[in-house]
Amino acid sequence: EPTIKNLKREMKSSPSSPSSLHRKAPFLSTLLALIIFFIIIILYSEVFSFIFTQSHPKLSGSNYNSISRIIKRKKEKLAFAIGEREEGCDVFSGSWVWDSKSRPLYTEDCPYIQPQLTCQQHGRPDNDYLYWRWQPHSCSIPSFNATLMLESLRGKRMLFVGDSLNRGQFVSMVCLLHQHLPENAKSMETFGSLTVFTAKDYNARIEYYWAPFLLESNADDAIVHRITDRVVRKGSINKHGKKWRGADIIVFNTYLWWMTGMPFKILQKGSFKDEVKDIVEVSTEDAYRMTMKSMVRWLKKNMDSNKSRVFFTSMSPSHYKSMDWGGEADRNCYNETKMIEDSSYWGSDCSKNVMQVIREVFSKSDVAITFLNITQLSSYRKDAHTSIYKKQWNPLTPEQLANPVSYADCTHWCLPGLQDTWNELLFAKLFYP
Repeated sequence: EPTIKNLKREMKSSPSSPSSLHRKAPFLSTLLALIIFFIIIILYSEVFSFIFTQSHPKLSGSNYNSISRIIKRKKEKLAFAIGEREEGCDVFSGSWVWDSKSRPLYTEDCPYIQPQLTCQQHGRPDNDYLYWRWQPHSCSIPSFNATLMLESLRGKRMLFVGDSLNRGQFVSMVCLLHQHLPENAKSMETFGSLTVFTAKDYNARIEYYWAPFLLESNADDAIVHRITDRVVRKGSINKHGKKWRGADIIVFNTYLWWMTGMPFKILQKGSFKDEVKDIVEVSTEDAYRMTMKSMVRWLKKNMDSNKSRVFFTSMSPSHYKSMDWGGEADRNCYNETKMIEDSSYWGSDCSKNVMQVIREVFSKSDVAITFLNITQLSSYRKDAHTSIYKKQWNPLTPEQLANPVSYADCTHWCLPGLQDTWNELLFAKLFYP
């Protein structure tokens, strides 16, 4: 009997007994919780460091920058992006530097350049404009990589939409790519307002669509569109937009055609075929704002931000008033071979009110639009226009021949030239936003 009592006593004190396990359960749970807690601290030390630096702003911001990049990347992984620019890098703020080693990026032998843009072939005597490279102040632009661009466009469609300045950017892009393709592996076709360049081995299409106002207008004929009495139809973006659907990358521009210097005419309802038209006149800014809002609504409905990218190229400056840069009266870009060196220069043709409209509409939009702010950097380049060195649409009169300033084109740009830089910036923002 003593043996049985001792056995019962040992069973009561045994760690494997139910009562002992019950007493030790809280301890084991606490220990397990502490182990999990320390694992979390080790795995997510950056997050805790981020929270700590937020509470103590005098501490180093390196952890904050690191975690904010991680959080941003998880929230918004942009299509086509393979990397990102360093913090504080503004690729649109910089200066032009001479570079005779890497420029130009192609030659006028590119067969897709319109004769209105081939300045050397039309007798331009100087060529310094070909050798300038844009250098941002705080960082560098990645070199344009045609192979990466073509591979990224494999089975996809890149579309430029807008006026003739956007067509120039489209042609520049085609010339940057075509030299890396065999002769029998590329083609260019035009179907009314749409021009299509195809890289056959990649099943890739780079396209341009003529729509100078984006909305339907009385200037929509891709060939016959030189009119002064300009009218756009309200709420009509689908007239052209149905041809844009399915694009993986869209690059928009619209500016030059709006600048009439007069109130702008809007067709309120009906069509251009109606004998009696309901037309109102509004300010340029209000007409432009209407169009930007229409564009944003169209993008929200028709573009998938997880798979596609949208760009908007800002106003392209012209140089018709030499007095803007301290030149003589009644002169323009004709015979200008040097750029403007005043870093604060802003030409009278560039409307800050229109820029403000763009900022206002885009800032309120939940559609991801990458803004290509080429205005300031292009404003310096009064030397880069086609001027008189282009194919003329009509025979020149004796009076014009006697005064080249009178027919100089200070709107469009020679190719190769400035617009190649626009595409380098597009490349940088596409792959390294």
